[in-house]
Amino acid sequence: MLAKLTLTIEQSVIEQAKEYAQKKNRSVSRIVEEYLKNIVTNHDIGTSFSKMKSPITDSISGMFHDNGKSYKDMLSEALQDKYL
Repeated sequence: MLAKLTLTIEQSVIEQAKEYAQKKNRSVSRIVEEYLKNIVTNHDIGTSFSKMKSPITDSISGMFHDNGKSYKDMLSEALQDKYL
């Protein structure tokens, strides 16, 4: 069963991901799904990053840092930025 997932990502990364997906004749959703499956299968994010070398993984690796905020706070801020 497919489910929807909303991500908050920098606009430049989204544009790069769309270009990459178009060149590879795939959807961004499909690329992200395969990437996440790879992480779950390997149970080791470091291993997953090294096995999946590509421009898109290079651009997303290391971009997520713990800033001490809860997910709900970050989501609230993102929604306020988007709609206000």
